[in-house]
Amino acid sequence: MSSSSLLPKDDARDAALFFVVCALCFLGALAALSARAAYSAANDWTNDVTGQITIRVEGSPKHLERALQITQSFDGIASARALTKDDAEELLSPWLGKNGVPDGLPLPQMIAAEALPNVTGIGIKLEKLFSEEHITATVDDHVVWSADVRRATRSARTVALFAVALLAATAIAVIAFATHADLLARKEIVNVLHLCGARDSFIAGIFERRFLGLGLQAGTIGAVLALGAAAFLLYMAKQSDGQVWLLPQLSLSMIDGVILGFTPIIAGISAMMAARITVIRSLAELV
Repeated sequence: MSSSSLLPKDDARDAALFFVVCALCFLGALAALSARAAYSAANDWTNDVTGQITIRVEGSPKHLERALQITQSFDGIASARALTKDDAEELLSPWLGKNGVPDGLPLPQMIAAEALPNVTGIGIKLEKLFSEEHITATVDDHVVWSADVRRATRSARTVALFAVALLAATAIAVIAFATHADLLARKEIVNVLHLCGARDSFIAGIFERRFLGLGLQAGTIGAVLALGAAAFLLYMAKQSDGQVWLLPQLSLSMIDGVILGFTPIIAGISAMMAARITVIRSLAELV
């Protein structure tokens, strides 16, 4: 007796299971892609600003010149320069557009500095030096908030990985339940095979092949849908020219391809293992 006669392919019960596994694979792959994209974007953001220090100086141009001299001579500073009007226009272009800064608009006196690697606490030390020179200046050390971004990213990644694990466990539980129900529906056939001397591995293999194929097919469709959803979100983000500066420059990378490629494999193996464990345990009760 072939496995197809025991488990016909047109079983209506498999349709609902197929849909559930497909949806879970879609959500799991999309969650994994989102976690990877968020982590990559946060790394890009923090790498861009790590070591960057911005100083806003109040007062006359002489105060700016003196503050620049102090900053350039500081031991932990690799380079420093005063921002020009063109630099200010570039920074303000997201808000003011490409027409530039209107005439008469007062611009802050800014210094852009870059710290040496692994040097911390520069902001407090510079502010103390400025105070001694009677210079009113605000030092924004990006290292402080970039560390907060890293902590938030690690937390978001942990939550995303937990969501992926929860979705995978849910899929395995659903498959195990469906396998058990499928086994009960064919209990008489399984009993006959068992009494005729069919080994448990043979009977379990019938269910393994069925649910392996179901998991692979559902996982593939779920991965393709996740790819389509991610591509659509990237397309919509790139269409928003006015706000694209707010968003990280995300793209589908090789790592995303690996995630999508492993989705049907994980789904198929999970389905096969869940089917085997369920069938073996159920057959053990017949002994």
